[in-house]
Formats: sequence, structure tokens, C-alpha cells
Amino acid sequence: MKLSLVVPCYNEQENIVPFFETCEKAFAGHIDTYEIIFVNDGSRDNTWSVLKELHSQHPHVKVLNFSRNFGKEAAMFAGLQKATGDYVTIIDADLQQRPEIVVDMVNFLDNNDDYDSVAAYQENRNEGKLLTFFKKCFYALINRMCDIDFKCGASDFRTLRHHVVESILELKEYFRFSKGIFSWVGYNTHFIPYEAETRNAGETSWSFRKLFKYAIEGIVAFTVFPLKLSTYCGCFCSIAALLYMIFVICQKVFFGIAVPGYPTLIVIILFIGGIQMIMLGIIGQYVSKIYIEGKKRPIYITKDYLD
Repeated sequence: MKLSLVVPCYNEQENIVPFFETCEKAFAGHIDTYEIIFVNDGSRDNTWSVLKELHSQHPHVKVLNFSRNFGKEAAMFAGLQKATGDYVTIIDADLQQRPEIVVDMVNFLDNNDDYDSVAAYQENRNEGKLLTFFKKCFYALINRMCDIDFKCGASDFRTLRHHVVESILELKEYFRFSKGIFSWVGYNTHFIPYEAETRNAGETSWSFRKLFKYAIEGIVAFTVFPLKLSTYCGCFCSIAALLYMIFVICQKVFFGIAVPGYPTLIVIILFIGGIQMIMLGIIGQYVSKIYIEGKKRPIYITKDYLD
């Protein structure tokens, strides 16, 4: 098997058939043997029915159906587990990521044995300036805090050699952040620019709130730097308190100025209390992840598998 396509699906009933037909046209004459693994991540529309019909008509289509919505990270992990191709590509079903680019990725790997994967990144984003600004800030922040490098704008849209997939599957953590996992396993990656097309149909399920939550999970998953903030903040507050104490003593002894009382005390208490609550919240994020990981729950549950 030359290529396995892993396609996470959530409420993509109108995109499945156009995506499949586009793949057929794009791969014709370029990739002889391939399989398309659709992962239905608990869709609430007719995605499952459309996938079953597609599977009945095309033997190279495989469908994995979750018992509920487990998230895109779980869907990608499940698809990678089922993939048998020499190359494995992760791609969305909405046709924002074009199958024609997959052909270019495969050709690059065929002609460059030194590289183990090809990842696509967006040079120009077709989205609001505010969202683009926050995404750039996220990449700048996480690159400063982590020991691994995150390519700004790089997506999950990438093609991997099978030995890279095997390395990724060895990481069985429940809280998955694939962008970090792809970087953590290493290997030589070639980055190519691409421009995301307009969705073929439907609306994206990635709201700003979900993206922000995803970013926080990524930071917690791949760096303990936020925990170090407790030490830094403690040192800062201690130094600030010492300097302020010296300042107050000098005011009283040399200038006879009365030491500020109630307002100053309240401000200091609220300031220190606020920092403590923030630090407890950060620690709580890590403790909650440890708590859930300790339960050893499966990353996903399969309801149906059409091979």
C-alpha cells in the first residue's frame, strides 16, 4: 500500500463525497494504491450514513465510527493506528486542504530519502487579523517555553513515512497535542507553504474559545514553565516587599512621613492574593491532567469499523 489518508470527520455529511471524488481525480495517474480512512468522530448529522454508503461502493475506503465525540486528536490517533500505507497523510474533509498537495508531498518523499515527513504551513491566513495575531503570539510564547520547535502556521496537514507513524503511536498520552507530538518525535521534516481554500460546505467547529482552550492544553502538555512561574513570582514579590520596606523605613526615619496605612495594606493583600490564586490555578491544570491520566481511560472507543 503506497498511501493511507487519515480523514477526521465531524458533521461533514456534505463534504464526504466531494472530498472523495477530488481525491480520486488528484491521485489518478500519480498514486496507484491508496486507502482512505474516514474517522467519524461522533457526528450529529448524517456523516455516518454517507460514509457507510461510500464504503459499500469503494473497497479502498475504511470507516471508523466512534461511540461519541472524542475530539480531532483522538480521531487522528485512531486513523494512524489503522493506517497501513508506506506513507500516511492527515487531511481534513472540508477541502480546505487540497488532495493535490498530497501528491506533491508524496513525490517529495519519493525523491528525498533524507526526509521523513512533509508538513504544510499557511503563509497567508484567510482569517481575521485578531485571530492571526493571537496565533502568532501563541507560537512565539510556546517556542520560548519549550525545548522543541514549533513551526508558526504549521497544521496537522502532513505526510509521514510509516516509521514516523510508529513513533507517534508509541506516545499514548490521553491529552494529545499533535503539533507538539510531531515535533517531539523528531525526524527530518520538510515544510511547504499552502493556502487554505474556502470550506466546501458547512461551518468550522473551531471557535475562538475552543482554539484558546486547545492552546492552553498544548502549553500544559509540552512545558512545565508555567509551574516555574510560582518561583519567579515568589522571588519578585519578596524583592518588591524588601524594597518597599526599605522605602517605608527611610520615609519614617529621615523624613518623618507617616507610613501609609489601610489602603496600602489592602492593595498589597489583594495583589499577593491574586498571584497566589493564579499560581494555584496553574498547578490545578497540571494536577487535573495527572488525575485523568491516572485513570488510564482509552483515548477513544470504537462503535463500528468498516474495513
